[in-house]
Amino acid sequence: MVSYRRARVPGGTYFFTAALRDRRATLLIDQVDALITVMRDVRAIRPFRIDACVVLPDHLHAIWTLPDHDSDFPGRWKALKSDFTRVVKSRGIQIPANARNEHALWQRRYWEHLIVSDDDYMRHVDYIHSNPVKHGLVTRARDWRWSTFHRYVRDGMLDVDWMSTPTVVKSLGAVS
Repeated sequence: MVSYRRARVPGGTYFFTAALRDRRATLLIDQVDALITVMRDVRAIRPFRIDACVVLPDHLHAIWTLPDHDSDFPGRWKALKSDFTRVVKSRGIQIPANARNEHALWQRRYWEHLIVSDDDYMRHVDYIHSNPVKHGLVTRARDWRWSTFHRYVRDGMLDVDWMSTPTVVKSLGAVS
């Protein structure tokens, strides 16, 4: 098995993308209440701060900051993915098995990036909040319900009309 090298920094701030195996699925928003509950439960046992997050039909993006002296984001993701799978199965949702007879709900891996500067942090926050617009799910960031964009507006960090002009929408691209 391939051994992936991950930047594990105690107290680090990370950008993540986690996706369902079926990229046409809508399970994450169909079962968003379960996802929120599972994330809350994982955070209660293994604390971390959610700096920004967006839940899309088939994937999610998040920025987490871990506690000082703790770098175990893989354990948190493992718990989140397995607990969410267990909850949706308990609700009667059929989840196919893979060749190893494991539940094949999530992609096996996830993308992670250690945030290295304030500029890097803000680029990733903007990417998260603009993602529903980028994917054509809404025309304005404020129209996507499952996003910390609304918290940023409430806290005075973003204007409610951020990402509402056509020229901004055209310039959307991937974060490296």
